[in-house]
Amino acid sequence: MATLTIDLPEGVLSALYQSPDEAKKDVRLAIAIEWYRRGAISQGQAAEIARLTRADFIDELAVRKIDVIQVNLEELKREIGLS
Repeated sequence: MATLTIDLPEGVLSALYQSPDEAKKDVRLAIAIEWYRRGAISQGQAAEIARLTRADFIDELAVRKIDVIQVNLEELKREIGLS
């Protein structure tokens, strides 16, 4: 697994009232959600990045009102036999 290091300005964690571990968890979830929202990764991959079960990741999407199912028009046409 690859490792990514992020430098934060002094005082950010205290301003957020977070420990480094809490911030790490938030950042992992935010990255997973954003990459999933863009369609760059699957739900399973996003859940793995966020270190959540797939069901818990879907719950996090729902809390943020992000579509759980990502289908574009061309995929939908193929699914229903229009292309």
